[in-house]
Amino acid sequence: MNYISVKAASKKWGISERRIQKLCEESRIDGTEKFGRAWLIPKDAEKPIDGRMKIKNKQEDKHGV
Repeated sequence: MNYISVKAASKKWGISERRIQKLCEESRIDGTEKFGRAWLIPKDAEKPIDGRMKIKNKQEDKHGV
């Protein structure tokens, strides 16, 4: 399996290196492995959905809420 670094995943997904590390610590990225202090992230791993963001429903948008 091919792996990428936290730095490469950060550039690929457009989020900070620290956020990538936190996602790895929380096992939110499938297939990650820790090698010493470094995280190895599968090259084909998908960016996890950000649970901190709420998705607005269409009805709220229509009413400007």
